[in-house]
Formats: sequence, structure tokens, C-alpha cells
Amino acid sequence: MFSLIASILIDGIAYGLVLFMVSVGLTVTLGLMRFVNLAHGTFAMIGGYAAATAITALGLPYGLALICAALAAGAIAYGLEIALIRRLYHRPELDQVLLTIGLVFMGIALSGMMFGNSLVPVRLPEFLRGATDLGFRQVPTQRFVPLVLGLATLIGIWLLFERTRFGIRLRATVDNPRAAGELGINTRHIYAAAFAIGAALAGLGGVAGAELLPVEPYYPLKYLVLFLAVVAVGGPGNMLGSFVAALLLGTVETAGKYLAPDFATIALYALMLLVLSWRPEGLFRRTSKT
Repeated sequence: MFSLIASILIDGIAYGLVLFMVSVGLTVTLGLMRFVNLAHGTFAMIGGYAAATAITALGLPYGLALICAALAAGAIAYGLEIALIRRLYHRPELDQVLLTIGLVFMGIALSGMMFGNSLVPVRLPEFLRGATDLGFRQVPTQRFVPLVLGLATLIGIWLLFERTRFGIRLRATVDNPRAAGELGINTRHIYAAAFAIGAALAGLGGVAGAELLPVEPYYPLKYLVLFLAVVAVGGPGNMLGSFVAALLLGTVETAGKYLAPDFATIALYALMLLVLSWRPEGLFRRTSKT
């Protein structure tokens, strides 16, 4: 029994941290910037493809491939924000949904043309291919990648938004964009940077979680509800809420796969419905800081 519980916790936490890395950017765009971005999973897919290409075609080491994945996803997101996204910030939610779901299908078509319709593995370095003996179980060493990167993401995103001038300016822009502009804050630049940072983290998550959420053309559509569930359960705009929700949902689905595989996904959505029925605003509510 101890071995079973420990296995569920290890795999569930690793899975949850992958969900957190991908979803935290959606928390920013949906909860803080109030933009319904259904294309967010596309940036995770871009990160996965960028890393796979950097390793196989360019021969870059895994660490550099992670950086390439984040930079590729962030750069593309930055360009899209300037060209398309910023034009819809003050438009109705339906317009935002239609644009971003259109970007999803464009991403599916382009990735299918460029990389084919099969799964694209992200090749791991030799030291991550084996297993680590924890005494009660052999754990794939690659599971420690999302553990390390997920915790680093949590700390980094908290420091960025709570302890830097950029975070102060972003909160000011979100809470009162007119006053922020009058104080000399370039609100357009702040929004574009926040959008790109969220996409870069999604790209990083797409690589770290390639084993758990395989990279393929339908990635942004296949896992869209998962990412939205993390944001909804945690509370839009709340980083800590997304972290807790990702761990909770990841552990529940993993437990379902161990105990009742046919009902694993049902258990995840049942938990989401229970939480939202109890607290429609999510587990943690964002409070404005003025």
C-alpha cells in the first residue's frame, strides 16, 4: 500500500507540475489580462517541436534545447500579440474565442505539414534515460525534469510578478490601465511581454512534459480542457491557485489511472465540477493591488 501511494504521489506531482508550467501563462492572459486565449496550448506544442528539432537536426544538448523551446514559443507569441491579439483586448469574448480557436486550427495544420501527424519524441540525454531507485520503486529519471523545472517556474514567476518592477507595472496596468498610462507605463509593451512570458513557460512545459503529454499536431486541442480546468479550479489570475489546482488535478487523474483506468478522466472532471459548484470563482480568488 505504501508503494502504491508513493507511486501515485510521485507520478501525480510530476504530471501536475507539467500542467502548472503550461497553464500558468493562461492564468496570466485569462485572469490578469482578461483575454480568452484558447490557443495557449499551441505554444506548448511549439516548444516541443522546437526542442525536438534543436536536438535531432541541430545536435544541441538538452539544456540548450529547453532554452530554444522557451525562446521560440515566446518570440512567436510576442509577434502574434503585436500583430493580432492586442487588437482584441477590448472586443467581446466571442471575438477572442473565434480568433484564438482559429489560431489553434492553423497551428494543427502547419505542424502537420511540417512534422507529420505522428508523435514527435523529444530525445533525452543519456543521464535522463535510466531509472532511479528510491528503495520502494524504480522511477524513470526523466520524471525529475518536470519536478525541478516546475518548482523553478513557481519560484521564478512569483519573484517576477511580486518582487520586480515589471510585476508592479503589470498589476498597475491590469487594475487601472488608464492611470498606468498616465504615469508613463507603456501598457502595450507590458501586455506583450506578459503574453510572451506566459507562452515561453508553456513552451518549457511542452518539452518537460513530452513523456506525459506527447507532442503531436492535435496537442493544443487535445489538452485544451485540461489547461482551462487548472485555471478555473485554481482561480483565474492567481498563481498559487494554479499551482495547487495543477497538483490536485494531476494527482487525482494519476490515482484514477492506477486504481480505475477507465474512470481516470471522469474522476478529474468530477473533481473540477465539485470544486466549481462549491466555489465558482475557483479555490483562490485574485485580489486587486492598487
